[in-house]
Amino acid sequence: MPELAKYAILERVNKPRVSARIGAIAESATLAVDAKAKALKAAGRPVIGFGAGEPDFPTPDYIVEAAVAACRDPKWHRYTPAGGLPELKSAIAAKTLRDSGFVVDPSQVLITNGGKQALYNAFAALLDPGDEVLLPAPYWTTYPESIRLAGGVPVEIMTDESTGYRTSIAQLEKAITPKTKALVFVSPSNPTGAVYSPAEVEAIGQWAVEKGIWVVTDEIYEHLVYGDAEFSSMPVLVPELADKCIIVNGVAKTYAMTGWRVGWMIGPNDIVKAATNLQSHATSNVANVSQIAALAAVSGDLSAVHEMKIAFDRRRQLITKMLNEIEGVNCPEPEGAFYVYPSVKNILGREIRGKVPTTSAELSALILDEVEVAVVPGEAFGTPGYIRLSYALGDDDLIEGISRVQDLLK
Repeated sequence: MPELAKYAILERVNKPRVSARIGAIAESATLAVDAKAKALKAAGRPVIGFGAGEPDFPTPDYIVEAAVAACRDPKWHRYTPAGGLPELKSAIAAKTLRDSGFVVDPSQVLITNGGKQALYNAFAALLDPGDEVLLPAPYWTTYPESIRLAGGVPVEIMTDESTGYRTSIAQLEKAITPKTKALVFVSPSNPTGAVYSPAEVEAIGQWAVEKGIWVVTDEIYEHLVYGDAEFSSMPVLVPELADKCIIVNGVAKTYAMTGWRVGWMIGPNDIVKAATNLQSHATSNVANVSQIAALAAVSGDLSAVHEMKIAFDRRRQLITKMLNEIEGVNCPEPEGAFYVYPSVKNILGREIRGKVPTTSAELSALILDEVEVAVVPGEAFGTPGYIRLSYALGDDDLIEGISRVQDLLK
């Protein structure tokens, strides 16, 4: 065999089995923590999980009944349009006008398999290799991975508790370059619960218009705001942004439907058409039964989320108070979503039951090992030195879990 051919064979044999593009993706830290907590619980250990952002309430009955009826109707046993059921797209357009005041044509809506696919579709349709995306941190774990998968480059903009985890125009101005294509904007925020005021939302939207960049805004926590905080939709406050704005949303958080996997993206027709073409090859239509359930959800009133919101508000205040009773913990009270994001920097380096954690990842592992409470370390959200806890769990578990952490860290 010629030497050249031998080298070619060796090169093929020694190539990584997994592509570099997929091999670079990190596992979802929040889902990993939740899976570990559930596995330990299934094994009989009294683990309390603060990891997943998942309401502990059941999906409302009227939504479930709509899905049951759909299961029995043969017309939903077949393929439907890849971009979503026309009646659901129309209902989402109506719901968007009702809830945020944004006028949307059904042709601007793409129904996706949860908010994650909406994000992936949006970045895939928007970005070319090397395009930069401004990404305020702490950020939800999926944002940077979706950007990278589309060939983009996430540019992290650090925030902390001193500013309520909100970025400023001065920071954005410092980070923008000729390669900047888009800004990711999230309010209310996962993981921090931060909510931008209407004035801040408008100012950032106007800045984006002036700079000629896109905004990808995640509105999935739009109904979960507390106290004096107020949700604002950026393209409503800044109408001239609408042609360069993509909205991501879904039924998961508002209607306790995380497992139904229905999200959507709203945007200009050319971007939505491109994303629909992508989805036609990737997954085709979202499961019809789930789409019918989502239709019942968005067409109904908001009484179910109002009841959940009352419980979340109570838990929000309680968990913040209990965490701030721990010496070395600084936990701002969140204004939205259902997460707290306390700083634990002043605990790191302290001896705890014979161990000295030096990172928030090590501290999170110690908390799980010693008192069987699962939290997500700040490393997963781009900001070491913090931990995220979801308070979307029962009151009794919340009190028991935080009490265990208090005993451990006292």
